[in-house]
Amino acid sequence: MNIIVCVKQVPDTNEVKIDEEKGTLIREGVESIINPEDRIALEEAVRLKEKFGGKVTVISMGPPQAKDALIEAYGMGADEAILLSDRAFAGSDTWATAYTLAQAIKEIGGFDLIFCGRQAIDGDTAQVGPQIAENLKIPQITYVSDIEIEDKKVKAKRQLEDGYSILESKLPLLVTVVDGLNEPRYPSIKRIVDAYNNEETVKLWSTDDFEVDKDMLGLDASPTQVHDTFVPTHETKGEMLEGSSKEKVKKLVEKLQAEQVL
Repeated sequence: MNIIVCVKQVPDTNEVKIDEEKGTLIREGVESIINPEDRIALEEAVRLKEKFGGKVTVISMGPPQAKDALIEAYGMGADEAILLSDRAFAGSDTWATAYTLAQAIKEIGGFDLIFCGRQAIDGDTAQVGPQIAENLKIPQITYVSDIEIEDKKVKAKRQLEDGYSILESKLPLLVTVVDGLNEPRYPSIKRIVDAYNNEETVKLWSTDDFEVDKDMLGLDASPTQVHDTFVPTHETKGEMLEGSSKEKVKKLVEKLQAEQVL
């Protein structure tokens, strides 16, 4: 079974700050990590490879520093890593990103499954995976919390707001996964060291390495326009109630009654 996993290097949002004047993320000095749900997608791909055999190829689009994320992915069990890095890709929204990734996947070819995380923590759009599937004209199952494969058929549990649904599909197929599907393994230190010592572990692809329409790339090809970015403000502050447990309960009830909540 040949599986492709799309991953993204993102800033660790627990540490991200916002430039209030510019309304942009301050990325300098912030640690970069593999997007958490992409790690879950990679773990599931490696488990399926261990069960059925085959190959796992991990692919990402980003600046040269994203190579570190792909080396970590190699340490987790990926067999091949490809970084799409070219100035022409800069400023891509989900539309242009999905097109670029889909074109690279066509170049790789011969896949049975494509795994993506549901969404990236620095964008939360949940659009890239489905858009890749549309570009490739293959079926997709999103928000997957459990997956089984038998006789080249996939049976997946799709998470819903108030429950779940069970869907089946033939291969090839794109799947986006949610948190809780599995517990990602720690990368192998030996494989990471080997990757850093071998320049060929992560293949760097530019626009010269696969077929793309350059009018479909980057900022100029991205229809998404960000109107504004701002830091949420809080008009009211919390209040701490003092006294014994009984006194605090009484004060809380009185305040809730005053606000006509009770």
